[in-house]
Amino acid sequence: MLKKHTQLFEVLFVASDLIVASAAWALSYWIRFESGLIAVEKGVPELVDYARILLFVWLIWAYVFRRFNLYRPKRGSNRASEIWKVIRANSLSVILLLAITYLFREKSVPFSRLVFLVFWAVSTVMLVGSRLAIRQFLRAMRKRGYNLRHVLVVGSGELAENVVRGMEAHPEYGTVCVGCLAAELPRVPGPKLRVLAGSELYETEYNVQTQLFVDRPQEMPEVGLEIAERIIGTYEDLPKILKIFEIDSVIIAMPLQDHEHLEKVVNLLGDEMVDVRIVPDVHRFIRLGSQIEDFDGMPVVSLNSTPIFGVNRVVKRAFDIFFGLVFLLLSIPVMVVTAILVKFSSSGPVFFSQERVGLDGEVFPILKFRTMKLDAEKDGAQFAVKGDTRVTRLGGFLRRFNIDELPQLLNVVRGQMSLVGPRPERPVFIKEFRKHFPGYMLRHKVQAGMTGWAQVNGWRGNTSIEKRIEHDLYYIENWSVLLDFKIILKTFIDGFRDQNAY
Repeated sequence: MLKKHTQLFEVLFVASDLIVASAAWALSYWIRFESGLIAVEKGVPELVDYARILLFVWLIWAYVFRRFNLYRPKRGSNRASEIWKVIRANSLSVILLLAITYLFREKSVPFSRLVFLVFWAVSTVMLVGSRLAIRQFLRAMRKRGYNLRHVLVVGSGELAENVVRGMEAHPEYGTVCVGCLAAELPRVPGPKLRVLAGSELYETEYNVQTQLFVDRPQEMPEVGLEIAERIIGTYEDLPKILKIFEIDSVIIAMPLQDHEHLEKVVNLLGDEMVDVRIVPDVHRFIRLGSQIEDFDGMPVVSLNSTPIFGVNRVVKRAFDIFFGLVFLLLSIPVMVVTAILVKFSSSGPVFFSQERVGLDGEVFPILKFRTMKLDAEKDGAQFAVKGDTRVTRLGGFLRRFNIDELPQLLNVVRGQMSLVGPRPERPVFIKEFRKHFPGYMLRHKVQAGMTGWAQVNGWRGNTSIEKRIEHDLYYIENWSVLLDFKIILKTFIDGFRDQNAY
């Protein structure tokens, strides 16, 4: 049954994509030649010539979208991830279509390049829209009890409980947990199970001696199983329970101490026509995000992954270069005036360079306007405190309004820092922090920033290290361009006057 449903929805999505792509191709032709929005200077080509291209559209889109795994079941998938895949797959398909048409038909039919550009934009919007609409429709139907999958969780303890809670928290995924299996049954007369069949409520009990369910309804319902007690059997009961409850999917979520049973469970599932997934018991070790990677055909779980890698790292760097240069040019007048004031207000250099730790623990020289006296650290490195006598009169003003940080825009343009990220710390302090604060070094999984999530929430200077780490790790795990914009905007609104900057 599950395989039939999967194939049905795969056909639905393939048909939807091809119909939408065909409509987008026809609409692009109309926009270019018939709408009057774009001037036509060389005459209107025959529609039939463009219609013949639909065969290539169907073949290319079906192949590319399948290669991008866009026709696999995605009940619990992230919408943003699917949208990004659709955009990439559609862009590649348009490029292939462009290459094929110009390779085989350019001599006989000169196709308009503008049509392809319009087609890319229109098809991207329409395909994303159709995907979201279908997903939303399916989620709504699942919430009403249609197209549900009955899931058996093999495992017990915190990991299995988290899996069950996840299913219950998202009814739109259409997964119903039938129950959990454990290495041993709980020391009770028998786990009870309430079964809702139609409008009548049945109560049954698993008998440990006979290993059978007592007073089980003759006809099990397709939907509406409600678990009174999670554990309904042991690992050995797996074949029986698969038949009794007509299980569609099995999620293996064993605790580490039960992994000696894993091979046996997998062997019991060998001939069963159910979807099998494994949730490794590594959540307690994950400090940032997790990610499944492929290493020579073997799945590898990354415990400290961050979204700032690959294309996202390029995007963030482009963001830093563009806005770093803009802010640098805008701040030149302020920096010139500040440099003059620093020079004539106290003896010593205008700029101050200090070693800080950035991406991957690399040390780099950070630039600031000098705000302290020349002998400020004759007694060793220390944090600035309120009323610090080492800070010059002008320096206190510069620190309060963060003007002393402006030269770090040069660090950003050079690639040593980012506009947004965890604030870099000095090596001498890091040696102590990493001893007393677990997870502190994870801040260096990304580039250090001029401003950050911790800073705009008030955790900078001589404040709680724990809160600073908490906010920095939140930023690393949840990074997005939108979050960077939010932090920069918050910095401009209320970050220039910092009560904790001494």
